[in-house]
Amino acid sequence: MEKLLIEGGSCLNGEVRISGAKNAALPILAATLLAEEPVHISNLPHLHDITTMLELLRRLGVELTLDEKLSIEIDASQVHSVVAPYDLVKTMRASILVLGPLLARFGQAEVSLPGGCAIGSRPVDLHLRGLEAMGAEIEVEAGYIRARSSGRLKGGRVFFDTVTVTGTENILMAATLAEGETIIENAAREPEVVDLANCLNAMGADIRGAGTDTIVVKGVAALKGCHYPVMADRIETGTFLVAAAATGGRVRTKNTRPDTLDAVLQKLSEAGAEITTGDDWIELDMQGRRPKAVNLTTAPYPAFPTDMQAQFAAMNTVALGVGIIRETIFENRFMHMQEMRRLGANINIDGNTAVIEGVKRLKAAPVMATDLRASASLVIAALVAEGDTLIDRIYHIDRGYECIEEKFQSLGARIRRIPG
Repeated sequence: MEKLLIEGGSCLNGEVRISGAKNAALPILAATLLAEEPVHISNLPHLHDITTMLELLRRLGVELTLDEKLSIEIDASQVHSVVAPYDLVKTMRASILVLGPLLARFGQAEVSLPGGCAIGSRPVDLHLRGLEAMGAEIEVEAGYIRARSSGRLKGGRVFFDTVTVTGTENILMAATLAEGETIIENAAREPEVVDLANCLNAMGADIRGAGTDTIVVKGVAALKGCHYPVMADRIETGTFLVAAAATGGRVRTKNTRPDTLDAVLQKLSEAGAEITTGDDWIELDMQGRRPKAVNLTTAPYPAFPTDMQAQFAAMNTVALGVGIIRETIFENRFMHMQEMRRLGANINIDGNTAVIEGVKRLKAAPVMATDLRASASLVIAALVAEGDTLIDRIYHIDRGYECIEEKFQSLGARIRRIPG
């Protein structure tokens, strides 16, 4: 099992190109199941989760072709299976996203209950209740969700009592081919949901209100092909900016979307960083200073994202003062705190609240990644630790960060991948 070896003490400096967003690419790939013509998707990140989703589509009978412009042509005109098997779904919770498209277009779907990071309960009952409200018959047995509809799904009102990103996306995709109008209330407002809606509209869907808490979808008879570029990854962007802040560096992220990172940039400004932005770039300059500790509470977009909590925790471990972090989305998302304590971090945890008093410098120690974003936080912590830190179980990081060691190396980090 591969590991990352990081020598601390580097001050990050330079430019880094941001990849396409995994959390937008996965639902967009699932959405291609709805189209009767080939769909061209560009700016896909090269990640393990993307490879898994493409393999799942291939198992269903989708034809995949890499074209000369490095985009992927996805042809779902010859789908011959509606079964998403356990051996693929077990590694990635986003596999549940094929449920809505398969049911809407083919009238049936059989999807294994999903797996993924062990960061807390992410039940799929909200997805299932939404599809049942549209006329689907659903049963869960032997670890599989089996869904059927007699004829097309029916438009209706779907209300989520808890904001759910993948639930919103599944119902949104299913509604595109339903008879009549579907109203999704208390919908997730994340930019990745908007990106999916924009792609579906490019395929001929009729969707209004994406980015608000009420989305209205008028069903159409069929969806066609299109060309669509996946949006930039706001979490990867934030990760490199926080790493620059923690190390007292200066980094410009290119090919990104400043408008999707308001809450993150505000907290970085509170930490003492100078932030400048353009249409597709963000530059952070900490001018060699230690950051100031910041308080934050995670909440659904447009509030502070849970996927950036671990990175800010790492910054707070070496910041001036005391920072309080409250996690309200996932109940098990403080596992990285225990590993940062091994590096000498001063962290006290009480339920979903972590109080972090910054120290001048962490000390290297072997640590273990516990989930995707936790692994990124350990990289940041290792960059500001004295000595060589070895990070184990880095397969988590490869699920969400493209070429992470090469990108950090380009900014001056002393980081390399070594065999286990």
